[in-house]
Amino acid sequence: MFTALVLEVKGEEVDSLSDALLDAGALSVSCENARAKTAAQVPHFDGSGESVSWPRVKLTALCKAQAEPEQLLLHACNLAGIAVPVHELRSVPDEDWVARSREQFGPIRVSATLWIVPTWRSPPEPDAINLVLDPGLAFGTGSHPTTRLCLQWLERSIAGGETVLDYGCGSGILAIAALKLGARRALGVDIDPDAVATARANARRNGVAGEFLEDCAPLTFTADVVIANILANPLKLLAPILASRCRHGGQIALSGILPDEVKEVESCYSPWIAFVAPAEAEGWVCLSGVKL
Repeated sequence: MFTALVLEVKGEEVDSLSDALLDAGALSVSCENARAKTAAQVPHFDGSGESVSWPRVKLTALCKAQAEPEQLLLHACNLAGIAVPVHELRSVPDEDWVARSREQFGPIRVSATLWIVPTWRSPPEPDAINLVLDPGLAFGTGSHPTTRLCLQWLERSIAGGETVLDYGCGSGILAIAALKLGARRALGVDIDPDAVATARANARRNGVAGEFLEDCAPLTFTADVVIANILANPLKLLAPILASRCRHGGQIALSGILPDEVKEVESCYSPWIAFVAPAEAEGWVCLSGVKL
């Protein structure tokens, strides 16, 4: 059995809370017009980055039955920086929701040479660098603009032979991309054991030797490149850890940040990181810089 966490929020809160719910452990999030009267007005949030224009939105987050959804919501609201809204819990019978969700995702062009290809689709350009992904129970289909920003940054930054740390790896997409772009070693870390299992499976699919660990022990790996695509609040809290895991002269990229959060995140890392001009796509920002 699964549990559906149903709540109503303001339209401007949808993107940040949806991402926070996924980051906190929700399996999927869908949204609909809270004032709609017909099922035809119900789209699905699939991480495309498109803003919802409705003034009030009903969000439904699918959670594992044993995942304590009340705590998950509290954590997500803290991440998103909003008050916990009125909500309800509903039991959902077991069904193959992952298979049904596949209909939403097709191949995604990241750049002229880089594609994300779901396992259930054929690569549009077989000679390109194709990241063959099955998100499983983890966040990371590649459809979200923050993921594309990170992938484009990696494509510019990996020259060959680097060591890479992907903190909050989800499906493993960034660590796998780094290896396929020429990195020597990539380590992904996530708090979710399902994400770690999915990332390991995706690494095997792509023929790369990615290493993926649960975040349950002190992190001792120091990398040439550190990348974290999560959200602004955890990025701020993690600043001393992530900065310490990047070697002097190494590169770091941080995403999952909204434009009005940039200065706060930069200030948390300023003792260690010299940032360059940020990259932005569809209302999301990727910060990058060099370890001092």
